[in-house]
Amino acid sequence: MPTDSYLPTRDGVSTAVTTTKKALEDRGHEVIVIAPDPGKEELREEGTVYFKARKFRSYPGYFLPVFPSNKMEIIKGLDVDVIHCHGQMTMAIRAILVARHLRLPIVTHFHTMVTEAMRYYSPIPLEWNMAERLLWRYFRIILQRSDAVITPTDAVGRELLERAPLIRRIDTIPLGIDLERFNTGLDGEVMRKRHNLVGRKVMVHVSRLSFEKNIELVLRSMERMDDDTSLLIVGTGPAELMLKRLSSELGLDDRVIFTGFVPNDELPLYYAAGDASVLASKFETQGLVVIEAMACGLPVAAMDYRALKETVEDGSNGHLFHDDEASCADAMRRCLQADGEMRRNARATAERFSLDVTSSRLLELYQWAIDSKIERLSGA
Repeated sequence: MPTDSYLPTRDGVSTAVTTTKKALEDRGHEVIVIAPDPGKEELREEGTVYFKARKFRSYPGYFLPVFPSNKMEIIKGLDVDVIHCHGQMTMAIRAILVARHLRLPIVTHFHTMVTEAMRYYSPIPLEWNMAERLLWRYFRIILQRSDAVITPTDAVGRELLERAPLIRRIDTIPLGIDLERFNTGLDGEVMRKRHNLVGRKVMVHVSRLSFEKNIELVLRSMERMDDDTSLLIVGTGPAELMLKRLSSELGLDDRVIFTGFVPNDELPLYYAAGDASVLASKFETQGLVVIEAMACGLPVAAMDYRALKETVEDGSNGHLFHDDEASCADAMRRCLQADGEMRRNARATAERFSLDVTSSRLLELYQWAIDSKIERLSGA
């Protein structure tokens, strides 16, 4: 599994890699992650193959494996059956080249709309329309040279087929979650006490605090919420300082709590501390945090856009909103007032994303990629 993003970086891609790796290993398979080197021995993971990398100055917490390397030669001796690429930039190029060289099947996982994020983090000034066209030209090359492409939602799959119609095969396989770890029986009281939230209505927002996540909309919408409602913002990231300043400017310091970095084992308890969850991002290709929240029985207020509207069914397991404060505040308010049926529906939705189901579908796709590669090579 080559990836551009891996631990200690915390984002959706690193979560996807670690979760998928564990699910497959639990079934007896061997998974080798190939990742950017974070530069310090204590941050490296045993068994992972690291490529020398440098820090991404435009986006703290990320590492760019841009240096020349012959480490892909290691793969030759690993008896690999399939390459599952989770990268879309440097690692994607390397994965395509090594798959071609070793005549191995390659499955490419399209996690991130990089074209939408680059405008915030490009290290050089860009004329955006031109940059977007160039990026999609590059993505077409990567996607159409893959044996199969995985997208986490149908909405993303449709977008990719419009941009790269010659993709051999495209499957929607969402990332699964651990339904035992995220469940409705968790007691979030310890987190309510830690953050002085006892007796208050609590909206939970979980994500990397980055500019493309549209968290400003949630903060501005909090001005319209009742005084007994608090917003618990869980996570850290490059936009954290800006968001804290905005919260102060809006006079919300007594109602908005920034937790900073949260240890992985505490994350389910933060969901449990909430009455509902909110996500205003237009950037999501799946929105894993929405599913995690629902697994804990939280109705979700979500942006009516792309992937999120495939998971959030308005009035059933949450409420959708448009890109304005009045609509967002109304959806949050409705979620806080949700009855038991909506909370049960939220959990039922999350159960469709069990690791058992998603990993089984992934293994079926691997086998297809292996078999079809053998067939094509034998006919060559």
